[in-house]
Amino acid sequence: MAPTNNKNSIQRDITAWFAKAKRELPWRETRDPYAILVSEFMLQQTQVATVIPYFERWLARFPDFATLAAAGEQEVLSLWQGLGYYSRARNLHRAAQSVVALHGGSLPAEAAAIRALPGVGRYTAGAVASFAFDLPEPLVDANVARVLSRLLDLREPIDSTRGQAALWSEATRLVPKKSPGLFNGALMELGAILCVPRSPRCGECPVRAHCRGHAAGTAANLPAKKPRQKRAELVEHCGWITGKGRILLEIQTGARWNGMWKLPQLAATPKGIPIFSSEYPFTHHRVSLHVHKAPAPVKLAAQQAWHLLDSLDALPMTAPHRRAIIEIRRAQSS
Repeated sequence: MAPTNNKNSIQRDITAWFAKAKRELPWRETRDPYAILVSEFMLQQTQVATVIPYFERWLARFPDFATLAAAGEQEVLSLWQGLGYYSRARNLHRAAQSVVALHGGSLPAEAAAIRALPGVGRYTAGAVASFAFDLPEPLVDANVARVLSRLLDLREPIDSTRGQAALWSEATRLVPKKSPGLFNGALMELGAILCVPRSPRCGECPVRAHCRGHAAGTAANLPAKKPRQKRAELVEHCGWITGKGRILLEIQTGARWNGMWKLPQLAATPKGIPIFSSEYPFTHHRVSLHVHKAPAPVKLAAQQAWHLLDSLDALPMTAPHRRAIIEIRRAQSS
């Protein structure tokens, strides 16, 4: 795949558009590497509007690497709950501990050192390096991948090895040595505001004259992706076990939701109609959750504990199970 022409024009036109059109976002008002790293972790697979209040609450409680590193995992997960993908919170916690242990609490201005942190991949390293330290590092997230695939008229699936290589090659070629953070932010914003997945607003695009996809009439059909994996169906049968103002919960210990509390799993599928049912997605699965009234066990399992029903707000809990508890209690009180 040949690179786009007029690199300098693309850089100039995108950044000029960005100066007029960019959204005011809290992480754009700082050059603090810690705050920028937090925002990048939160923004992974999460919409900007959802992230803003979490970002502000997080910085109020954990204002720097040292504060976050010293916190307990349960408090970290509790403050993160609602954002989902909890491995991000654990990796961010571990990253803070690494910065304190290895770098004295200050993030080095080196892309390689940033990428060595837990949970930090090539994109996040490039984002933090360019936004916090103005280093000429490329980045490719979903928005940038869409912009570049259309600029290149890239027919290779962007989630393939060849597609990724083409995107990163072009991102590396385009990022300027002067004000790379500004350019990278402009490229991301273009994908978020104009070069959107459906019905791209090509008529308003500052670089449509350089866009091969626009010229070929293929922009709306790009980027190409490999066929989507079919979601597997899972069923959860959980117990509603309460008494004396308390509820029995169990903490997850596996890869899925590790450290989060949920309703206890029932060993066998119970007879009768559940008191609550819902469905929710989880990675490549569609989960059907059914909650049944159940008796208290004679002896609690190691991962189980009683919790006060009126004191669950600060407990790190999986969102589907928290919603189930809220709905069941609401139905019981009506």
